[in-house]
Amino acid sequence: MSRRTALPPWLAHALRAQRGPVSWSAVTRGALAAGPLLLAAVLLHRTSLGVVAAIAAMLAGINDRPGSRRSAVRRLGVPAAAGALGLLVGTYGGEHLTAVPLTLLLTALGLVAGGMSAVGPVASGAGTQLLVAAAIGAGMPVAEAGWQRALAFLAGAGWLVVLRLALPTPGAIAGDFRFDGERDAVAAVYDAVADLLDAVGGETAGRRRAALTAALDHAQDALTGPRLRRYASSAAERRLHAQYAAALPLAEAATALAWAGEPVSARAAEGPRRLAAAVRENGGTGPLPAPSRSVPALRALDDALLRAAEAFDRTGSGEQRPPARRRPALDLVRAALGSGGREYGLRVALCFGAGAAIAQALHHARWYGAHQHWYWLPATAVFLVKPDLGPLASRVLCRAAGTVLGALVFAVFAAVLPRPEGLIALVAVCGALIPVATRHFGAQTAVVTVLVLALVMVGGEPQASVSRIGETLLACALVLIVGHLPMAGRRGGGVRARLASAGRAAHAYLDHVLSGSGDRGERWALRREAYRTLAEARAAITLAAAELPALARHTEGTDAVAAVLERLVDTTTACAVHLDETGRLTVRHTRQLEDLAAKLERGGRRLGVAVPRMPVAA
Repeated sequence: MSRRTALPPWLAHALRAQRGPVSWSAVTRGALAAGPLLLAAVLLHRTSLGVVAAIAAMLAGINDRPGSRRSAVRRLGVPAAAGALGLLVGTYGGEHLTAVPLTLLLTALGLVAGGMSAVGPVASGAGTQLLVAAAIGAGMPVAEAGWQRALAFLAGAGWLVVLRLALPTPGAIAGDFRFDGERDAVAAVYDAVADLLDAVGGETAGRRRAALTAALDHAQDALTGPRLRRYASSAAERRLHAQYAAALPLAEAATALAWAGEPVSARAAEGPRRLAAAVRENGGTGPLPAPSRSVPALRALDDALLRAAEAFDRTGSGEQRPPARRRPALDLVRAALGSGGREYGLRVALCFGAGAAIAQALHHARWYGAHQHWYWLPATAVFLVKPDLGPLASRVLCRAAGTVLGALVFAVFAAVLPRPEGLIALVAVCGALIPVATRHFGAQTAVVTVLVLALVMVGGEPQASVSRIGETLLACALVLIVGHLPMAGRRGGGVRARLASAGRAAHAYLDHVLSGSGDRGERWALRREAYRTLAEARAAITLAAAELPALARHTEGTDAVAAVLERLVDTTTACAVHLDETGRLTVRHTRQLEDLAAKLERGGRRLGVAVPRMPVAA
């Protein structure tokens, strides 16, 4: 009998697409964004500014992911502001600098944006739009001044933000329009608690605990996004905050039960599931089944259910904001200037600067023919060098295949569609397809390629499918070469930096628990940060392990350290629950802490990860 040959990780990742329901509200927003903006500009005879606004709406549409309205403002708005700045810098740089100084400017911008991208997902999106817009500003000459183009860019992205805030989401509760994303996020936390309780003592408990962390992260972001007022402005919002806060002790107790590893009755999960339904229906909980109180963790679960029922029955008086993520300025600077930020910044600078230099050389050599725009190559390099889009080889393969497919599809449409109305309709269709295409990088590339080629042709340029394919293949080769170049210092700096950050958060959490402090709000905030940074480290490790062997070997062993750190944080949570109930730790708790702290210290020293020395129980 023949064995099935497993695909290499990088190829498996290239063939894998995200799953889940289609966000039809995002599809609607995409259809109403770039296409109508371009149509309005054409009717007003300001086509070039309309092209810029449509590009901004497209880039914002790529970041338009499921979530609350409040979190969408930051997720879409911060990158848009960075993009407007990049467009301003690129436009004036392209107008006043010759090729060599302009290349040096763009390289320096890549260094800054790359380091900034190591801070987090929103910063990464901002860094990407900063560089892409700078390349467009320098390589797409138009008659308007740089400040006008920057305002058009902000207007295009701002229009999508307005659509995100104004349009209803399917399934939103009548009369509670503002809290559809927030309500779903909080309900998902209670469902994740119930799923973990069902899995206690089984093989899936670890995955369910990770799913609970993801649900808590999502709900925390949804509820603590930007707001016009410091405090909740309505009783409904205050009640939703209280419901999220009531889930934190439930999550803590469920994690402690999973750490103990002894199965609990199915009755234990019924209460959290009823709470989840109450959140979604914006109603009462009714009587909740009380679990057994035979062990401290079950008593903590029972007490947490009682407190949750009280929170659900309140009318929304008082203010109980969920703990916001703690990111001191020093941590942000450390992320940007640390080993991970320096390594990524240097690679981005090399790829972006070299892409700009090659593109300008080809442009001045008339390789483009009648085509005047040279921004495609450096902009493509920016997307390809981003590690959060997948392993390097997978990104290159998807980008090349997507561009070829998109260019060929556009060539067919360009031959049959009337101009400009047919191309404007094509832009609107592509805008609607972006939320669906973001499930796979290759599909997203194909849709974006069609959209951008249509925009450029509406702006007056000739059909450029062939040159786009050539530029993309050049960018793929460039990023592959730079991605495998030896760099100063140790490779895998981004993964090690995230592990070190997770180690510091775990140290702060453990130190607080062992100090005997009765401040539970502080403890829950520290617990949230410990699990969140650990999840980020896990994601970076998984991504690095899927690289080609020449790159993956630089992060070997980091998964073992992350596993030890994960067990340490779980043990700390179990200790916190046990201390609340009994006031002292068992021998099992202290031995686990000492053993895990010793393993973590040895693993960190072996990998060169600066993990702080963990305090252990007396």
